[in-house]
Amino acid sequence: MSDLPERISLREVGPRDGLQNEAPVPTEAKVRLLDALSQTGVQRIEAVSFVSPRAIPAMADADEVWAAFAHEAGITYSALVPNLRGATRALEAGCLDIEAVVSASDTHNRANLNRSTAESLDDIAKVIALAHERGAVCHVTVSTAWGCPYEGDVPVGRVVEVARRAVADGADGLSFGDTTGMATPTRVTELIGEIRSALPDVPVNLHFHNTRGTGLANVLAALQLGVADFDASVGGLGGCPYAPGASGNIASEELVHMVEDMGVATGVDLEALIEVARLAERIVGRELPSQVLRAGPRTRRSTYHGPL
Repeated sequence: MSDLPERISLREVGPRDGLQNEAPVPTEAKVRLLDALSQTGVQRIEAVSFVSPRAIPAMADADEVWAAFAHEAGITYSALVPNLRGATRALEAGCLDIEAVVSASDTHNRANLNRSTAESLDDIAKVIALAHERGAVCHVTVSTAWGCPYEGDVPVGRVVEVARRAVADGADGLSFGDTTGMATPTRVTELIGEIRSALPDVPVNLHFHNTRGTGLANVLAALQLGVADFDASVGGLGGCPYAPGASGNIASEELVHMVEDMGVATGVDLEALIEVARLAERIVGRELPSQVLRAGPRTRRSTYHGPL
């Protein structure tokens, strides 16, 4: 394991990608979650999505949330935008780190954004130009990078093609999303190898779901390739709308617990993060899927009271 990165960067996506898939929660609770996460050592937090309230009611209060939480110095707070209109709202709210999203699968893109992949890429070019004009950065997330719930496997060449277009239009970095947990380590290795060959100088972030239990295995495969930037959601917050009953995002505390034990630094206080996961459970009113939240870190000891 000596070739692993010395340190990874964690982008906490619970407040946006996690809560977006939950029943709407009060603005105050979202602010409380953001402020708590800001005290854990996490350096990057995806806070909201500036999207149509009709499309995603859970994010209807994005402007209010963005204005209300404490923007701590040294932490980068970002927002996801589905189109130019959302990007304009985000920039007007003062967000300087936006994430545009497009699906490699045309069918999924139409279901998610009501337009083709090509049409989204045309719009993203305008989003990137506007962000740069306003002094902001724009990363592009390529969803369904390892498969689509409608089309099945998405050819690697198709994902590379979409990524190339985004970079050609000025994207500041790329994120690849395993939207419904279809990735496995071999598939991760294949895609990252092709992306590295095609776009060797572009920063890469990976967003894995644990829908089929391969989330952390996929992280390990990526780590062994030198990838050092991952998304995760506190408590495993969120779900997978195309796989009812399944977990969605990998849990932030599980990611931190695993890589820190492997000698890879995160800068995150694990115990503090577990406490925030407990807060997230109270906010959404259900048990979250994180196993580290249930069992604690491997170094935690129980008190022996002798035979009953």
